Amino acid sequence: MPITDFLKENATKYYNETALVEINPEITEYRRATWKELNLIEPAVTEVYRREITWEIFNEKANRVASLLISRGIKKGDHVAILMTNCLEWLPIYFGILKAGAVAVPLNFRYAADEIKYCLEKSDSITLFFGFEFIGRLESIVESIPRVRYLFYVGDSCPSWSENYYHLVANMSAREPEIPLKDTDKAAIYFSSGTTGFPKAILHNHESLMHAALTEQNHHGQTHDDCFLLIPPLYHTGAKMHWFGSLVTGSRAVILKGIKPEIILRVASDEVCTIVWLLVPWAQDILDALDSGRVKMSDYDLSKWRLMHIGAQPVPQVLITRWKTYFPQHQYDTNYGLSESTGPGCVHLGVENIAHVGAIGKPGYGWQAKIIKEDGTEVGKDEVGELIVKGPGLMTCYYNDPKATQETLRGGWLYTGDMAKYDSDGFIYLVDRKKDVIITGGENLYPVQIEDFIRRHNAVKDVAVIGLPDARLGEIAAAIIEIKDGAHATEEDINKFCLELPRYKRPVKIIFAEIPRNPTGKIEKPKLRKIYGAEKLVEEQVSRS
Repeated sequence: MPITDFLKENATKYYNETALVEINPEITEYRRATWKELNLIEPAVTEVYRREITWEIFNEKANRVASLLISRGIKKGDHVAILMTNCLEWLPIYFGILKAGAVAVPLNFRYAADEIKYCLEKSDSITLFFGFEFIGRLESIVESIPRVRYLFYVGDSCPSWSENYYHLVANMSAREPEIPLKDTDKAAIYFSSGTTGFPKAILHNHESLMHAALTEQNHHGQTHDDCFLLIPPLYHTGAKMHWFGSLVTGSRAVILKGIKPEIILRVASDEVCTIVWLLVPWAQDILDALDSGRVKMSDYDLSKWRLMHIGAQPVPQVLITRWKTYFPQHQYDTNYGLSESTGPGCVHLGVENIAHVGAIGKPGYGWQAKIIKEDGTEVGKDEVGELIVKGPGLMTCYYNDPKATQETLRGGWLYTGDMAKYDSDGFIYLVDRKKDVIITGGENLYPVQIEDFIRRHNAVKDVAVIGLPDARLGEIAAAIIEIKDGAHATEEDINKFCLELPRYKRPVKIIFAEIPRNPTGKIEKPKLRKIYGAEKLVEEQVSRS
């Protein structure tokens, strides 16, 4: 069963119920609303821009997109890219591509022009839907991407070298396209985070997408009465695959463009959201705002919010402890997944396992996982090894990259490159990325363990530990520390705090600076290594491994 069938069924069963809401606090003026979208802008009252569509209109939009593609000769298996920030049009375009039998290729909206060009070429995309934010970047490369036959602009004031999406789809058929889809058919290409250069193109089939939907609904028990607050970028597997739980149950979701604590809490309150997926920095910001008194719980009605879950990066245990002091009624879950495993939890903690906060959990719904040594045998308790996973949501391959595919997919298992260990109850704890391990004087240091410890300091907002070259020890641990607004800490304070760590784990160098994170919340350690001169060292370690 292709995942598009859920949309078709919801359009029949819940046709007049709200499917998607878009809220953008940064826009108060009117923007184009088409196909019965409800324009509910009341700047004097809400000071936000809000649109919504029903399940019937959602499905109708997707069908019109499919009809447009088919009318242009797009065939089953052709690749169609999306370069847009989160908005009400994003998911209907994505599903329209799937309904046409084409392969959806979401692109990171942070990409520079050369990265956009690389990904379009790498994925063999022949069509691109794009938003107004990308006119400048695309204009600089439009002459050098001849393979992209159609450029559809989603916005007003269409550039001369593109076609206006709104004008085109308004005249297209809203009937269901008759394109047969099988589980083994190609469905989507997602790009990796690109932490070691340009990103890899990850190919998934329809079975992968369907399994992601079933996994998410199984893990978090979505019902038709839930409302999911969707904040992370839709180009990433995490946000979209978690929303798939709403798709399975025909429940409402709110797409929010804004990450300020007061905005998140206001929308969760006003829209009666029950499930919110946060990234670590956003959760930290909410807690800091509450601690400082800048944001007050009494200003919001959050009584219906039942689940807060986090994924995409290791979650400090102290963060969840702080969270539960403000939100003791919340269920909590963390999900471990990769774009190579369709996102929403090949390993997950489970809401019933709050006592094991700090672990990433156990194998998720339909998944297998184990931790192995270099020789392929499983580790024992508290031994560190590489986490490998297996299940129906695995990628088909790295598109047009057989060498990388062979290195990562072995015997049906995905070698994640993440180092992990078991506890006595079989819960898995993430230790660090294999390539991020610091080897100092022959000892292996795992930065995440040091980071988790330093985050316990009251003045620390965020921290990243990297290895720096050292003539005697090979490399030393350096802690880049971001201090909370209004707080104060010196190098001496941090060194004194770290005396509780074993000597070999104590950072040798302390640097106070801002911690860069990408749109999915992961610390950008390659950027930090480049800034502080450790880039060559990591390249040498990777080549040796």
